[in-house]
Amino acid sequence: MEKEQKEKLFNKKENGWESVDEPKKQEIFKLSKNYMEFLKLAKTEREFVKQARKLADANGYRDIMDFETLHPGDKIYFINREKSMYLAIIGEESIETGMHIIGSHIDSPRLDLKPNPLYENTQLAYFKTHYYGGIKKYQWTAIPLSIHGVIVKTNGEKIEINIGENENDPIFTITDLLPHLALEQMEKKLKNGIDGEDLNLLIGSIPYQDKEETQKVKLNMLNILNQKYGITEVDLTSSEIELVPAFQPRSLGLDESMVAAYGQDDKVCGYISLAAMMELKNVKKTAICILSDKEEIGSMGNTGMQSHMFDFFISEILNKLNVNRPNLLDRVFCFSKMLSSDVDAAFDPIYACVSDKMNAGYFGNGIALQKYTGVRGKSRTDQMLMQNMLLG
Repeated sequence: MEKEQKEKLFNKKENGWESVDEPKKQEIFKLSKNYMEFLKLAKTEREFVKQARKLADANGYRDIMDFETLHPGDKIYFINREKSMYLAIIGEESIETGMHIIGSHIDSPRLDLKPNPLYENTQLAYFKTHYYGGIKKYQWTAIPLSIHGVIVKTNGEKIEINIGENENDPIFTITDLLPHLALEQMEKKLKNGIDGEDLNLLIGSIPYQDKEETQKVKLNMLNILNQKYGITEVDLTSSEIELVPAFQPRSLGLDESMVAAYGQDDKVCGYISLAAMMELKNVKKTAICILSDKEEIGSMGNTGMQSHMFDFFISEILNKLNVNRPNLLDRVFCFSKMLSSDVDAAFDPIYACVSDKMNAGYFGNGIALQKYTGVRGKSRTDQMLMQNMLLG
């Protein structure tokens, strides 16, 4: 009797792997493989949008600007400055009844180059960096790093940079002290072991072959960049270049049950939301997927959710459905429901003290629903669309 009551009344938390058959298991592994292949090509927000557009085009989506009018079943997207993307499938119901929205951010913690990054010190050439997002600075030293981004030349030409991902490319690193030279460093608190101003990227050591010149190593680096990309030092000022780990996504564990990769915060949610949009059929309420840049508080810009580009996208939908009128945008938002899709930390028994064991998410137990998002600088962001866990 007691067992029956427990079955009836308890909230059972079961490992999902125990309830899937072999065909379903292979389907899960296939999705994971596709995810890792996507991550390999989408380490930055620009690269994510580029790959997302290819996937959308292959699945019948078109740029909303290509439509004069919209009808139920139309698949559309809008790309904002190549760094954020909104996708939609027009539903059968009137959009005035609201939309179903899922939103993720596709930027990840990284190092950015400063506007004047290149310098030489004791015949070594470096790039000065600025860290973006919540990082543990000590994790970014003595690992292989790659360079990704765009440079806009003075004549307006845009050049894409990607060095360090191909096995034939050189990689880069941020140096650290040898253990026997780091006694003073290891006396510091963990967060102060590496200073942010010391996260400078080592990029070269061979001097330019001219005995008359000073800063010969810097000159040689500029010469290499000029030969390969046709750029000069001033072009770096108008660049947007990110440094990310050069590691490739890999399966983790003897059972290959986990994914190890850079940038899963929050590309894991961005990719799954995107993949789900590719599978949707017979949509009743208009379905929206937000792939946003600028998740981090204090990193606001015209490609994040603080901009009005999402409002613009929905307004264009209303215009092309021929239903727009004053205040309709507000009405549509008021009757919509949204899930903000972001990563959550699974319970780790080695660091159990940081979790509430009764309310934590667990590996293999499905989606984690996090009600409480107020932490430090994010505690006052309930007005921000991307920080709300549930709306409506």
